[in-house]
Amino acid sequence: MTRLRYAVVIPAVAGTLLAGFTPAFAGQEVAAGNQPQSSVPAQYANQKLDWHKCAVPSELPTAPPAGAEDMECATFKTPRNWYQPNAQIDLTIAVSRLKATKGATASVVTNPGGPGAPGRNFPARLRNQPKLREHQEIVGFDPRGTGKSTNITCGGAIGTGSDLDPRDRSRENLNLILQATKYAALSCQQKSGELGPLINTDQTVKDIDLLRVLLGRDKINWVGYSAGTWMGAHYAQAYPTHTGRFVLDSSTEFTTTWQKSFDWQPLGFERRWRQDFLPWMAKYDKLYHFGTTGEAARQTYEQVRYALTQGAVTLPDGSTVSANGLDSFIASNIYSKRSFPGLADYLVSVRTLTQGTASAQAKSSAAQKLKAADKSTETSGAQPLMVPTDGDSYDASFWTIPCNEGPWTGSTQSAIRQSQKLIDQQLPLLGAGWFIQPCLFWKKPPAPLPVLDGRGVPPVLIVESEHDPATPIEGARRAHKAFAGSRMLTITGEGDHGIYAGGNAGVDKVVEAYLVDGVVPNDQSLPGMPLPVPAGA
Repeated sequence: MTRLRYAVVIPAVAGTLLAGFTPAFAGQEVAAGNQPQSSVPAQYANQKLDWHKCAVPSELPTAPPAGAEDMECATFKTPRNWYQPNAQIDLTIAVSRLKATKGATASVVTNPGGPGAPGRNFPARLRNQPKLREHQEIVGFDPRGTGKSTNITCGGAIGTGSDLDPRDRSRENLNLILQATKYAALSCQQKSGELGPLINTDQTVKDIDLLRVLLGRDKINWVGYSAGTWMGAHYAQAYPTHTGRFVLDSSTEFTTTWQKSFDWQPLGFERRWRQDFLPWMAKYDKLYHFGTTGEAARQTYEQVRYALTQGAVTLPDGSTVSANGLDSFIASNIYSKRSFPGLADYLVSVRTLTQGTASAQAKSSAAQKLKAADKSTETSGAQPLMVPTDGDSYDASFWTIPCNEGPWTGSTQSAIRQSQKLIDQQLPLLGAGWFIQPCLFWKKPPAPLPVLDGRGVPPVLIVESEHDPATPIEGARRAHKAFAGSRMLTITGEGDHGIYAGGNAGVDKVVEAYLVDGVVPNDQSLPGMPLPVPAGA
């Protein structure tokens, strides 16, 4: 799960919501007496998955890495609305697999999170797990709305004008951001049409159960990261008899609402920034010269950020670095410790470009290093859960899913007060922009969330690092406590988002004893991995 993305769009709404558009929500259908069928309709259950080697870029956005070269692709049809399965209006769902190395006796379905992230290329993450791959095929899929599955869109509305600074608390600036957020929210609903309201967890878990049928499995296993823990937990509660061994890595607070789960993020990101990254950067002050303590390094960042509020830095390629853009870059690069060196290089280069005393040669060199830092971050595996997208379908799904299901309470004024409180609590990295809540502008009746309490569900395994920024441990602990039979591995001295298959052999051993051998562990703590030593230190 990543944070709610800043959406700032200046123009007024062009046009209105689709004339005659009637949202179709699961809650409405159930209330009308149209219960979902107890089994998958024959016209869908009788499909065959036409597995073939994936083509690039028509099926996978990028070529699979070494060890996953033989990834196979297929598609299947699913009802647009599972509560009207005979309406003959179908969606296409894109799936993939890595075949088991010694013959498959089970399928483990994977999901990278989001919510709404495409996952067709995601099985590659587990390519180097030999024990898991012996007898389990690794399956990925693009959820409805994203990737190579049937897409939704916000018409490019999300993100335009995102350089506006939410720390500027002037009424004019706050109103401008709120108006832009409202425009983007309305655009998402208009552009996604009748499919938009059906991009939700309830419909997606039914797609997954159809996939289970097409894979020929009575039960599926699951490895879901981030918001993939939400999806996995919802599937397990809905289909406990078809639930095998479910790994929920970097867990959301899936037992509550999206709003309450997201509300842990300002704390999580600020903690990772102040307690992990900045002290690490200060440790190597002889290399970075940014401050000899974490607080001194933070003060340097504040000086750089202030300079950017006086004027964005323009790079030779025409791109810019703004104060808000700097915060967004920081937040997106503290998911994994592998990104720390690239982020440090980036901060040093931005500082040089904001210094009036820096020579032209120094600024030119800094601009080149800025590009190198960007590229280093992209290629280092620093964000192992980030995946390529098609158009703006991921952004659209990221907004649409939380806004389509469960209550989202408050008003624009209460959201502004909440964000100011987060600033006052010294949580500004995300907290300053926490009033940017598109769900406040969503024109829909609420679709109820099911009660997730774990009753009747086989034991699921939660894996969580102490300083996870995007899914903070406080929420994971609450979900663990509320979900009966769940087990939790706490990774101490660790802040990475996405632990299993990320290089921690101790964690992998316990996870695969459960996932492969069926050994359900007790709650326990395991040590994390050390922070990197930057080149030249």
